[in-house]
Amino acid sequence: MSPAAPRASDAGRGGSPGAPAKPSPTRRSTPPPVSPARRCAYRVIRRVFEQGAYADRALHATAAGLASRERAQATRLAYGAVQRRGTVDHLVGRLTSRPLQRLDAPVLAALRLGGYELLFSGGAAPHAAVNEAVTLSGSDSSHGSGLVNAVLRRLAREGGAMLAELGDGTPEQAAVAHSLPVWLARMWWQELGADEARALLGRVNEPAESALRANTLLLDAGTLAQRLPVACRLAPELAEAVVVEEPFDAHGSALWREGAFMPQSRGSMLAARALAPRPGERVLDLCAAPGAKTTHLAALMEDLGSITAVERHPARAGGLARTCERMGATAVEVHVADAGAFRGAGFDRVLVDPPCSGLGTLQSRPDLRWRASPERIDALAAEQARILAAASEAVRPGGTIVYSTCTLAAAENERQLERFLAVDRRFSVLATGSDLPAWHHPHVAGALLALPHRHGTDGFFVVRLERARSPAPPRSRNRPTATGR
Repeated sequence: MSPAAPRASDAGRGGSPGAPAKPSPTRRSTPPPVSPARRCAYRVIRRVFEQGAYADRALHATAAGLASRERAQATRLAYGAVQRRGTVDHLVGRLTSRPLQRLDAPVLAALRLGGYELLFSGGAAPHAAVNEAVTLSGSDSSHGSGLVNAVLRRLAREGGAMLAELGDGTPEQAAVAHSLPVWLARMWWQELGADEARALLGRVNEPAESALRANTLLLDAGTLAQRLPVACRLAPELAEAVVVEEPFDAHGSALWREGAFMPQSRGSMLAARALAPRPGERVLDLCAAPGAKTTHLAALMEDLGSITAVERHPARAGGLARTCERMGATAVEVHVADAGAFRGAGFDRVLVDPPCSGLGTLQSRPDLRWRASPERIDALAAEQARILAAASEAVRPGGTIVYSTCTLAAAENERQLERFLAVDRRFSVLATGSDLPAWHHPHVAGALLALPHRHGTDGFFVVRLERARSPAPPRSRNRPTATGR
């Protein structure tokens, strides 16, 4: 690695670099205008890192009224800057002597936005990225514009070479290069192995696949694909899936209002497919909101039978009911209740899709990596075990449970399964590999594992469990020997 160049001096918070420079004769007397997309992205970045707002909600509120093109640009900039915070902060930190945490919040937000554009947003005009970031920082901070200008101009000249110097030979290096917390890079290194972890890390900053599930109560995937106004393709391994290959405002579409489709990743579709409910059965869906999997179950059952959908939060339960109505899922009955305390019994099939750390969805949830923590994973694993225990009493003898998460953490997946099978010997893994062969888990017999870098969709862990018909504990048929990955 080449020696670091002299840093910008920060005498005074946000001070200009080096000795005071004479005003440039070309300096504008008034700040340049800022594009609506950059202003929106800057505000989203500030709300996420200063107020703890969720990126998608902050964007929805801030981008209201933007034209579709500006909104798409704002989304790309905001999400990208939030995702790449770790790498941008590292490189910016090499160019300023003041610790980043001591910079004014508007200055840091402008550096993150401008740094992302210069380093990762191909096609952006460097002078526009720099000038508008300077203007944005100046609009909210009385000092610091000089620092923003100096650092970003250095990044425009040298950032590409600095970025190329970053390696991923160790978890610590990979965390910087791929912009993740060090603990997460270490965990994946340990659980997946170095090569698999590097491949996954190389994927988590790429745009997420956009997929739709055709509502087969109304139409099949081929018909949906013909009616969509954008380029798309079918996914042969999942008959109801359509992958969209161009920008598409799904929730603004008349087809969405008609209930013709549900925006849903292919990985998410595995859960209902693995449960494989049949028309006329009694099905329980614990933790059912927002309803993508619930309505998928209804479609697979041809809307015949009954689905008890449990959601503990009244507002989310209301949204779930509206989703079922839009999708024509009349077999669904929504119950406001705590899934872990549910006391029903005699269900043929139970879906347990509990709250999880969501680490399989980092492509579409840019701020999630900065919210997750080992402590949060431990707390979620305990809650998941409680819900799984409730499901074990709700399913009838000979019935089926599917446990699924959208995370890639062994504590919530493989080790959770191990603990459950060790405690409740009425259950054994019922293999799903023959039903969904493209997704088989490499280490846990009978389970499914979707990996973003291998399957191009959200990361998901799915396992199907069967309750013994007799009270005697089953033998170790299909018993996995998971020890992580």
